[in-house]
Amino acid sequence: MKHVLVIPFLALMLAGCVTQRDAATTSDMPSSDRTISDQALDQALTQLYRQWQGTPYRWGGTTRQGIDCSAYTQHVYQSALATPLPRTTHGQAKAGYAIDYQSARQGDLVFFHIRPGLRHVGIFLGGQRFMHASASKGVTVSRLDNPYWQARFWQFRRYF
Repeated sequence: MKHVLVIPFLALMLAGCVTQRDAATTSDMPSSDRTISDQALDQALTQLYRQWQGTPYRWGGTTRQGIDCSAYTQHVYQSALATPLPRTTHGQAKAGYAIDYQSARQGDLVFFHIRPGLRHVGIFLGGQRFMHASASKGVTVSRLDNPYWQARFWQFRRYF
């Protein structure tokens, strides 16, 4: 009986950042040049991470009571960079511009294909680290060289 309840629960947890449509398009997003220093960006990202660290994951959530991956990246970008992002992972993956792995720098968004139809997004911190709202750990920092994330890496995108 326990296994019957576990499967729907796991499916719900993994569905975290499923997105199909987003009202914002690339043309809706303002282009911006990087106007913040690396040091100021580092301080802003660190402060925002500390404020949100451990906040539980909740699909569709946008508050400290629960937040999903795209709402977290949206909030951080708005707070740290005054840069609006689309609300969903799908929308964020279409905005900005793609960059190669070697060109990624702190503040770029990093995207993953978890499975067909399920995407995930986080904010690259440099040094193989990224912060994100994890379905299992809430807001946390993970490593890109972790085999789980390595196998699911999709792209980096830059917005500033």
